[in-house]
Amino acid sequence: MDYVIGVDIGTQSTKALLVDDQGRIVAQHSQGYRVDTPKVRWAEQWPQVWLDAVQACVVGCLQGAGVPREHIKALCISSLYGGSGIAVDADLQPLHPCLIWMDRRAGEQVEWVRENIDLERLFDITGNSVDSYYGFTKMLWLKQHQPQVWRQTRYLLPPNSYINYCLSGELAVDHSSAGNIGGVYDVAGRCWSVEMLDALGISPSLMPERLLYSGEVVGGLLPEWAERLGLPLGLPILAGGVDAAMATLAAGVTRPGNHVAMIGTSMCWGYLNQQVDARHGLVSMPHVYNGHRDLYIFGGAITAGASVNWFREQFCQAEELQAQHSGKDSHWLLEQQAAKIPPGSEGLLFLPYLMGERSPVWDDRASGSFVGLNLYHSRIHLYRAVLEGVSFALRHNIEAGTRGAHSLDPRLIVVGGASHSDLWMQIIADITHYPVYTIVQEVEAALGAALLAAHSVGLVDDRQMDQGWVQLQQRAEPIAGNVAAYDHAFADYLRLYPALKPIMHSLQQS
Repeated sequence: MDYVIGVDIGTQSTKALLVDDQGRIVAQHSQGYRVDTPKVRWAEQWPQVWLDAVQACVVGCLQGAGVPREHIKALCISSLYGGSGIAVDADLQPLHPCLIWMDRRAGEQVEWVRENIDLERLFDITGNSVDSYYGFTKMLWLKQHQPQVWRQTRYLLPPNSYINYCLSGELAVDHSSAGNIGGVYDVAGRCWSVEMLDALGISPSLMPERLLYSGEVVGGLLPEWAERLGLPLGLPILAGGVDAAMATLAAGVTRPGNHVAMIGTSMCWGYLNQQVDARHGLVSMPHVYNGHRDLYIFGGAITAGASVNWFREQFCQAEELQAQHSGKDSHWLLEQQAAKIPPGSEGLLFLPYLMGERSPVWDDRASGSFVGLNLYHSRIHLYRAVLEGVSFALRHNIEAGTRGAHSLDPRLIVVGGASHSDLWMQIIADITHYPVYTIVQEVEAALGAALLAAHSVGLVDDRQMDQGWVQLQQRAEPIAGNVAAYDHAFADYLRLYPALKPIMHSLQQS
C-alpha cells in the first residue's frame, strides 16, 4: 500500500497527516504556537516557527506508524494566508517576521492606494479589492516603515512557498497564494500583473517567476531533509496552497456552486466559480484543484473562533476552573447554559470586529461591540450573542457572495473547530436558512493537502477527487420559529455597523 503526507500550517498550530491511498488516516501529529502581537492590530510570525513545526509534525506522524519510507509517495503543504509574505534576502534567509492575514497595520497604505491607484482597473485585473487584509498593502507598509529590510529583500514568499524551498531547494509560488495577495496578480491571465506592480511601486523582481498550480511538483526532497524527516530522497514536494481553499477541497468541493464555511480562528465562507467581480466585496484566487479553470471566491470574519476564545478567556474563569475539576471542556459547559437562552439572546447583539473586519465590510478600523445590554443579561447571554454575531457575519458574506454565484448548493458544509459545537451548528442553520453538514473525520486542510498529493502522483483519479475522502453528516436543519427570530435580529445587525462606524473610527484615533 502507498501513502502520502498532508500538512497544514495554521495560525496557532501545524498538523500533519499520514494517509493511505484509500484515504484512511494512519497517523497524525500536531504542534501549537502563538501569534506575535507586539502592538495593537499587529500580528506576525517568524517562519522558523513554522519550519520547526512542520519537521516535528512529520516526524511525529512517522514514528511508530510502521510504514516503509519508500511507500510514501508525495508531500503537500497547506498554509495560512501569509499576508505580506516572508521577506528573504539573496540567500533566501528571512529578514523580518511575516505580516500574516490577521495583521491590520497597513491602514495608511490602503488610503494611499485609494487615492493614487485606478481602483476600477485594479478590480478588473485582480478580481480583488483594497484593504489592509491584502498582502500587497502589507508589502507597501514594509517598504515605507522598514526601508532597510526592503532594500535587502530579494523575494516575498508565502509560508508554504518558503517551507517548500527549505525542503526541496526549489523556488515557486502556487497560484492560490499568489491570487490571495490581491493587487499584484492578474486573475484572468493567471500571472503576476506587471501593470499593477509598477503602479504600486513594487518591483516585479520581488515576485518569484515560477508560478505553479497547487497540485504541481515544486521539486524533490533534499538529502538533508530526507534524513531529518525519515522520508525518501527526492520525494515529490507539491506547490500546495491556501488553507481555506484546501479545507474546501477536503470537504469535497470540486464543482461550481459547492460552498463551505471554514470556522476556526477566523471564518472563511467560499464557493467555486469561473469568473469574479471584485465589487461584490469578496476575495478571489485560483482554486487548489483545477485552478486553471476554477476560482475559489470567499469572504469572512477576521475574528470568528477568536471572538469566542477571547470571551471565554476574559470572562469565563468560573467555567475554566470547573473544566479543570470535571475534565469537561469549558466551551461545552458554556453551551449547555447558552442553549437555554432564546434565539436573539433576548435583545442582545454582538459585532465580531475585534481586529477590524474583512468582507463585506472592509474596514480595518471597525471594532467589536455588544449592543442592547441591560441588567437582565448574564455572561451566558453574552456568550450566545458572540456565537450569533459570528453567524450573522457568515450570513452577511453569503448574501454578498450570492450576488456573484450562478447558484449555490442547497446545503452548507461547515469545517473547523466550530463544527464541534451542536449549538453553534443549529444557530448557523437558523441564521443562514441552510441545512448544515460537517465532516466526520474532523481534519480539514491537512486532509485536503493529502488528497491533492494522492491525485498528483496517480493514487487517486479525477472521479475519486469528485467523491473525495470524507464522510459528511447532517448536523442541523433550520427551525422555523428560530429562523423568524433571527431574520428580525439580522436586519438590526446590518444597521449596526453603518450607525456605529463614525464612533468606531473616532475611538481608534483617541
